[in-house]
Amino acid sequence: MKLEMRMYEQRWIQLTLLIGLLWFLMGIAWAPSNKLYQQGIALAVWLPALIALWGSRALWGAVWRENPLFCAALLAWCAWAAISLFWTAAEEPLKPLKRIVYVMLFLVAFPLLQVVRPQAIGLLLRVATIGLALAALWSLYLHFYAHVRPFGERLGGIGEAAHPILGGYVMALAAVWGLQFIPRGLPLRLLWAGLLVLLFGFVVLTQSRGACLALLFSVLSMPLWSGGRRAWLIAGGIAVGALVGMLRFGSWFMERGVSYRPEIFAESVSMMLQRPWLGLGIGSDYHVVTANYPAGFDHSHNLLTHVGIELGLVGLLLWLAVWLCTLLAGWRERATLEGRLLLGSVILASVAVQTDAASIWGTPRAEWFLTWLPVGLALALVARAASVKMSDSVKMASQR
Repeated sequence: MKLEMRMYEQRWIQLTLLIGLLWFLMGIAWAPSNKLYQQGIALAVWLPALIALWGSRALWGAVWRENPLFCAALLAWCAWAAISLFWTAAEEPLKPLKRIVYVMLFLVAFPLLQVVRPQAIGLLLRVATIGLALAALWSLYLHFYAHVRPFGERLGGIGEAAHPILGGYVMALAAVWGLQFIPRGLPLRLLWAGLLVLLFGFVVLTQSRGACLALLFSVLSMPLWSGGRRAWLIAGGIAVGALVGMLRFGSWFMERGVSYRPEIFAESVSMMLQRPWLGLGIGSDYHVVTANYPAGFDHSHNLLTHVGIELGLVGLLLWLAVWLCTLLAGWRERATLEGRLLLGSVILASVAVQTDAASIWGTPRAEWFLTWLPVGLALALVARAASVKMSDSVKMASQR
């Protein structure tokens, strides 16, 4: 067993994966360029994950036995996406195939790290919360002081989180994580409260209704999966704050109407039903043309209809299976910190992808925080349970 596990247990592999995943989480805002962000993930996540796969057969066998439904759904989902290359209209079919491989390497990095360093995932998200809160502070400085923008103008982040909507979702996730890391002691709590105010304030100032609604929904659901008086106090406080904010600043959020979302959804469903089973194939370009916007939209602004258009109802059902397994993995471990972090993330993402983030096979970007990151966190939980059983079986065998 030790010989098979030795490669991914090596210190340099673990350290590189830690740095790589932290780069994924924080580099979305702090990376100087998108090219450097992608290269950092390739060198510090995909490459060590690929190397670490050598000799890890026992681990993946244990993960499969621990949750065969999740593993089967995920493999079937990726396999169906790869099979769709036979009928895709993508100009470069090999590019989507590479992205499937990149996604799988990204996902396996979480279990490989979790089974050796059980506290690593929580540490990564804690540090990322601080790093993203500081990015929110810097964004506020640039927006209101350096660039002297008016208060009513939509706030954008920095780096790859510069888009008001996608940046809002990234900071909303960080806010949800931050609520699980409230420290002890009044001075530290006051400091942490300041970081949370920065994150919540950033989300509100983006004026992204989807991000605000997703964050609100995730926080209000906390008493259901977190429990305790603190969860109720946080949920109640945020609910009161949201109500006051809507009464005071509701015109900000409503002046843009519904941004064509109902028309886009109706047309996307119509497009999906034109090729209901197979879809257009992974990587196929399409435009959603509505009567009110004849120029067309590059995507459906809804992840489920996007998956249906690309991969048909088969692909949609497989993705729903993966997502349901992700949610259930968090629910089973809701008594743990990692389980609560996953539940907060997956609930926020479930709301967010209804109106935005209609991208799943693109290169690493903000949308990955709402799709592949929760799946990776869920796989880490499955791997942790599997590794505990593996350790118990080894101890029992040594005692005989």
